[in-house]
Amino acid sequence: MQSKAERALLWFVKRFRRNFLAGLLVVVPLVLSLWVLWWIFSSVDSMLQPAIEHIFGKEIEGLGFAIFLVLIYIVGIIASNYFGKRAIHFAEAVLKRVPVFRQLYIGAKQVVEGFSGTGMNKAAFREVVFVEFPRPGMTTIAFVTNVIEDKQGKKYYGLYVPTAPVPTSGYFEVATEEQGIHTNISIDEGIKIVISSGMILPDKVATGQMKVEGTPERLADAFTSLAEVERRAKDKDK
Repeated sequence: MQSKAERALLWFVKRFRRNFLAGLLVVVPLVLSLWVLWWIFSSVDSMLQPAIEHIFGKEIEGLGFAIFLVLIYIVGIIASNYFGKRAIHFAEAVLKRVPVFRQLYIGAKQVVEGFSGTGMNKAAFREVVFVEFPRPGMTTIAFVTNVIEDKQGKKYYGLYVPTAPVPTSGYFEVATEEQGIHTNISIDEGIKIVISSGMILPDKVATGQMKVEGTPERLADAFTSLAEVERRAKDKDK
């Protein structure tokens, strides 16, 4: 039989463990986020500090990062007008002829477009599906990047299978429509699932063998209708 002191010690250990874990869940994501932001800020700022020191005679903390943001904004303005688009397309056409660099550039551009795009026609990632990977019997999330057809008209899906918790690296696969289970999970939700290593999951997911056509709103409506049909079928069986 435990003494009063042992029970008190056990209660203290349990309470300390619970509070410590609760603190970790708050502090660790916050520290990691701040560290990533500081690393990006420091890396970008340090690249331009030599030029700043040459002009002003000393380093100015933060000015390099500010200049970098202004340069990105100016490039965005140039890329938004007709002549800027033509110039960028010409430069890309030249760069895409360079071996090795071509593959790196195209891959990086598609990944950035996939994570920054908001619409199905704008983003490189069109839809979130479930596929068997890395072996039959195991299922993972994949992003549909393209749809192609063979000479007989059979559709194949280009799939990007991201690695957790860093979705910018992963694997490319080609699968038939029958090999993928389509979902109503949005691109943003799919990215959150990968980054969180599955700790952030939707409560319910509608699935089905749907085609990647139409707007995201129509797809969502289609999956909602599919879920409603399944629910009515279950109610009828009862």
